[in-house]
Amino acid sequence: MIQFLLLVRRDARLALRAGTDATVAVMFFVVTVALFPLAVGPESEILARIAAGVLWVCALLASLLSLERLFANDHEDGGLDLLALSPLPLEAVVLAKVAAHWLVTGLPLILAAPILALLLNLPAEGFAPLVATLALGTPTLSLLGAIGAALTLGARRGGVLISLLILPLFAPVLIFAVGAIEASLTGLPARPHLLLLAGLLAASLPLAPIAAAAALRQALE
Repeated sequence: MIQFLLLVRRDARLALRAGTDATVAVMFFVVTVALFPLAVGPESEILARIAAGVLWVCALLASLLSLERLFANDHEDGGLDLLALSPLPLEAVVLAKVAAHWLVTGLPLILAAPILALLLNLPAEGFAPLVATLALGTPTLSLLGAIGAALTLGARRGGVLISLLILPLFAPVLIFAVGAIEASLTGLPARPHLLLLAGLLAASLPLAPIAAAAALRQALE
C-alpha cells in the first residue's frame, strides 16, 4: 500500500510540475463549453435544455487529452520496465497511474463543472446530479482510458487510436450520466442512473487494471 501511494504521489507531482495535463484539460473544458452559447444563441431555455449533454460531452473529450501520456513517458525513459520488475503488481501500477490521472484531470473537471453550468443556465435541480455523475463517471473514464493507452503504447498517432478504441466504451457512461441529470430536471428519480454509473465504476475498478496490465506486458515483451 505504501508503494502504491508513493507511486500515486509521484505521478501526480510530475503531472502538476509539468502543468500541462490539468491546465489543458480544464482550459479545453472551459473553452468548448463557452463556445456553445456563442453558437446556439443566448436563449436561456435552449441552453438549459442542452446543458447536461454539453457539459458531459466536453468533460468526456477533455479527459481524453492526456490519456496518450498515461504510460508513454515511463515507457520512453525505461521507467515502465522498472515498475514491471518491482514487487508491486503491474495491475496495481496501472491503478496507481489511473488514480494520479484522475486527481490531475478528473477532479479539476468536477470543480469547474458547476461554474460552467451557470453559463449554460442549468437549473438548480441539476447541480447535485451533475457533480454526482462526474464523481462517479470520471474515474470510470480514466480506468477505461488506461486500457486504450496500454493497447496503443508505442504506436504512432496513439492519441487518434485511443479515441477510436475508447469512445465506444465511454458511451454508456455518457448515456447514464446525462440521463440522471435530465431525470432530476423533469422530477423523476435520478437514483437508477446513478446506480448504473456506480455499477460501471465497480466493474471497471478490478477489470480495467487487469486488461491494461495484460496489454502493457505484451508491449514490454
